[in-house]
Amino acid sequence: MIYFGTSGFSYDDWVGPFYPPDLQKQNWLTHYAGEFNTCEINSTFYTIPRHSTYLSMIKRAGKDFLFVVKAFKGLTHERNDESVFGDFKNSLKPLLEAGKLGCVLVQFPYSFKSDERNIDYLAALRENLHGLPLVIEFRHSGWLQDSVFSLLRRLDIGFCAVDEPHLAGLIPPVAVVTSGIGYIRFHGRNARKWWQHEHAYERYDYTYSDEELREWVPKIKKIDENADITFVFANNHWRGQSVDTIRQIKMMLD
Repeated sequence: MIYFGTSGFSYDDWVGPFYPPDLQKQNWLTHYAGEFNTCEINSTFYTIPRHSTYLSMIKRAGKDFLFVVKAFKGLTHERNDESVFGDFKNSLKPLLEAGKLGCVLVQFPYSFKSDERNIDYLAALRENLHGLPLVIEFRHSGWLQDSVFSLLRRLDIGFCAVDEPHLAGLIPPVAVVTSGIGYIRFHGRNARKWWQHEHAYERYDYTYSDEELREWVPKIKKIDENADITFVFANNHWRGQSVDTIRQIKMMLD
């Protein structure tokens, strides 16, 4: 089964392009869930939420909705305090008890490169987050090795396939499955703003052409054939472009 959604839903610049101007912010998730059946919660990268936050989201999203939670930055970017593992895992209890956790997306920075120390960290990550469905997004192409894919399979960690600018050092568009979870993220191909931008959103300001998205149709089908569940997310979120990206992909797959 394929779940389609966007990377985040709470964007002020979506008012007009996606959310009706008179819709209260507290109703945005309900409106979003009327079209999509999953969403990446990216705010969890910056702070570990309270149980009440997840309980409210579960209520607003509806019964057939799954949440993907981005791992807290203390687990991926800072990596200097092991206590955050327990805090982060405890925060997910409402989602786990309600059967609403699709998986945890562990996104490492470009500086997290393939070496012995970081490979050991992947094993420690799995041990500290035992029992949770995990998917890893690497940003550096050095991780694209058969030995790494074999390691992920042994650890039962999914691999996040990505579409992003075709720049040296970034991950190319490969379709690989290393666990029961298939995962694809569309970041956009804004090469000019990827490394140099004034505002973070500029990196993801990109509108895909039909031709660019059609390249992914056989890849998505291949991933889904080899996974128990597949997630497809669009992260080119500026002014709701990600909404259109997912709509286009769904039409092509249908």
